[in-house]
Amino acid sequence: MKDIYVLLNNVRSAFNVGSIFRTSDAINVKKIFLSGFTPYPPNVRLEKTALGALNYVEWEYNQDIFFILNKIKKENIPIYSVEQTINSDVYTEVRYPDKLCIAMGNEISGIEDEILVSSEKIVEIPMYGKKNSLNVSVAFGIIAYHIKNYK
Repeated sequence: MKDIYVLLNNVRSAFNVGSIFRTSDAINVKKIFLSGFTPYPPNVRLEKTALGALNYVEWEYNQDIFFILNKIKKENIPIYSVEQTINSDVYTEVRYPDKLCIAMGNEISGIEDEILVSSEKIVEIPMYGKKNSLNVSVAFGIIAYHIKNYK
């Protein structure tokens, strides 16, 4: 089983962050790094969707993304960003290391360039409809379970 860390940067919705905490508990994520304007505990909306997972998943908040990126680098954790770019690979076609950090970004503007540049790889979930995107917590669940169980 993989050791998974999570980086959430500028994720707007506390409900989505709470849902990601809940999924993170379900797959035994090692730590969630929260940055930018991402909501963090204590937060009633976050707690509502996390359903107690805040008590079981280690987390750390720092508004400065460079501080968080440097911390992740110092711990030798490769970052795999989930984003649609011209350089992204389909998530099912990637080999993942035994220890990695899944980076998720803003639901509208995506992941900041600073994170993409720091990423070992950029992966995407193929889209077949007109909207061309998924809710961030849904996308996280798809990617996280795939990494934890299959590659």
